[in-house]
Amino acid sequence: MISESGEVTDAGFVVRVPVRWSDMDVFAHINHARMVTLLEEARIPWLFYDERPTVGLRNGCVVADLHVKYQGQIRHDEGPIVVTMFVQRIRAVDFTVGYEVRPRGGDPAAKPAVVASTQLVAFDIDSQRLRRLTDAEKDYLRLFLRTDAS
Repeated sequence: MISESGEVTDAGFVVRVPVRWSDMDVFAHINHARMVTLLEEARIPWLFYDERPTVGLRNGCVVADLHVKYQGQIRHDEGPIVVTMFVQRIRAVDFTVGYEVRPRGGDPAAKPAVVASTQLVAFDIDSQRLRRLTDAEKDYLRLFLRTDAS
């Protein structure tokens, strides 16, 4: 069982994200815009909790790029969804997060219903400028670096 705060696995950081009634479309599938929100919610325990070396990103982190690909359906009644997150690339001021989304109870080795990526950029709100990732942030993110995902 995966706790609300997530779990580190060989595949990445895994969290369960509750699906709300308002997240579904007329066909009882998770709506696209809501899927993007659910991915955002999945990142919170991985990156923004107080005990994480990346907690500073809570004060300034912007999405520069987003891709979502549907390979299957996830219905509202298959929640909470299971989101596996990992790092695809780390650079000086940004990193790219990969996602694999499966329905509740889905086989972790099975093809995910949704694959996605977001490029996240460290940002200094006060100066309104990009900032470099700290060594501690990069070290933490490297723990989840996967080169097998596209």
